[in-house]
Amino acid sequence: MPVYKAPVEDVMFLLNDVFPIERYNNLPGFADATPDTVEAILAEGAKLCEEVFAPLNLSGDQEGCTRNPDGSVTTPKGFKEAYEAYSTGGWMGLAAPEEYGGQGLPSVLNTIMQEFVSSSNLALGMYPGLTQGAIAALIEHGTEEQKQIYLPKMTEGTWTGTMNLTEPHCGTDLGMLKTKAVPNGDGSYAISGTKIFISAGDHDMAENIVHLVLARIEGAPAGTKGISLFVVPKVLVNEDGSLGERNGVSCGSLEHKMGIHGNATCVMNYDGAKGWLVGQENRGLNAMFVMMNEARLAVGVQGLAQSEVAYQNAVAYAKDRLQGRSLTGAKYPDKPADPIIVHPDVRRTLMSIKAFNEAGRALIVWTGLNSDIAHRSSDDTQRQTAEDYMGLMTPVVKGVLTDLGFDNAVKAQQMFGGHGYIEEWGMSQFVRDARITQIYEGANGIQAMDLVGRKLGKDGGRAVMTFFNEVGAFCQENAGDESLKAYIAPLQQGLGHLQQATMWFMQNAMAKPDNAGAGATDYMHLFGTVVMGYMWAKMAKAAQTRKAEGNGVADKMDAKLLTGRFFMERMMPETATRLARITTGADTTMALPVEAF
Repeated sequence: MPVYKAPVEDVMFLLNDVFPIERYNNLPGFADATPDTVEAILAEGAKLCEEVFAPLNLSGDQEGCTRNPDGSVTTPKGFKEAYEAYSTGGWMGLAAPEEYGGQGLPSVLNTIMQEFVSSSNLALGMYPGLTQGAIAALIEHGTEEQKQIYLPKMTEGTWTGTMNLTEPHCGTDLGMLKTKAVPNGDGSYAISGTKIFISAGDHDMAENIVHLVLARIEGAPAGTKGISLFVVPKVLVNEDGSLGERNGVSCGSLEHKMGIHGNATCVMNYDGAKGWLVGQENRGLNAMFVMMNEARLAVGVQGLAQSEVAYQNAVAYAKDRLQGRSLTGAKYPDKPADPIIVHPDVRRTLMSIKAFNEAGRALIVWTGLNSDIAHRSSDDTQRQTAEDYMGLMTPVVKGVLTDLGFDNAVKAQQMFGGHGYIEEWGMSQFVRDARITQIYEGANGIQAMDLVGRKLGKDGGRAVMTFFNEVGAFCQENAGDESLKAYIAPLQQGLGHLQQATMWFMQNAMAKPDNAGAGATDYMHLFGTVVMGYMWAKMAKAAQTRKAEGNGVADKMDAKLLTGRFFMERMMPETATRLARITTGADTTMALPVEAF
């Protein structure tokens, strides 16, 4: 049976020392989030994930969801009770506004909790995760009536939410969608069409499911300019708030998937279902992007989460599995062989995953704090800077953390040898579950193109130049600190490579767009490596400070510093390779005739 322990201590190091949460007390909700309170909240969340969610991960994968003859869906044994523990514990509304029954706490706490939940049981965690995204979209674009009808029930977890975009003939290119909306004459619309790959589309854990559906109103312009967003409940809501009759929406079938078997991925049929317009007519993508961006960041967290839980199990196995002797002589002469963790290549593998996990976690915490600034600050300049950051980093968080999260799940599986390929050990599930994170909410190649094609040049490059200046200033401020030399010098070099790649695109991609397309994925990963290097430099500085203060944390801080040095020595040099690939351009990539493939 796989194990999982939520990294509460590591998170508290980030919130207390690297990005001190008390600095944000001027933002709504932060005054109540004292370090002691935050630690107590996260410890309770960790307990739920470790004791309730994690034990259902393997069994949920084995059992999967079942579509019944009447079209209803039954989730795996124990899921309903686990979800109830989550919702009654107030976790759904942790960061939701108090006016809708939420606790109004910083959204960064919800981001951290998403990691714990996704590590312990990714399939189960998707049900509340999608609901929180739907809540965000309705808060920003719903009418006051829609907010009053849906948000209190969704915030308490009695109702859940989904997002319905993809159709059989159209995935990323939403301008091709065919689902139609016909006015009923009473302010509602009749929604008809088929949506596929709808996570949590139907299940038995909530009284109602609130679908956010993209559709085209009759007579609307073609392409993305004619798409509107609708709220379509599974069960219609009466004027007094009680549930009425079933709406014309149903699960036509369940997708047979590689992983996340405990999540009901549905083909959803809309047969004249009653829905209501969210936001402006023909501006549906604008409204849905709120939920899509929330989902992309959440999927990045899922990539990190699978890397973390796979790592924890690989470490436990490597400490226990006896195989061979150390190259420098037996380390455990009283045993028939040494545990495999003594071998350098095993250490290399585990250190690579560990270095990524800690940097990735710092990145999602930093991103979560910027999200709070963007949504809660009353300072226009602060809010604009945070919004710029969120736009720039969303494709990096989604694309890089999921690509490397999957790679790390495979690396962790490798530690088990043949046992890693056997289902009962659970490592293959982490690999299978992690795989979807690279695909849904915009495949990672699309994320890379979004970064290069849209985000770099947005507002005259304001966001990327702000990032360059921030990292450059940090390096300059700490250049004279000998204890940080091992972190600052590689970061400066990596930043230089990123700046060179950016300049190369500016000079070579406008006239020949294929150059941008051919180098986009390498650029995204180059950017991600530099961002994680920046995170490690900031963590190293905080660790040096903590170590100097004493308090019996020297060993733990030394472990941080060593892991950071490993990243700088073994992982940061990849920026040179990425730059070399980018500057080759698109000539050989695009030269081969189609028929030669």
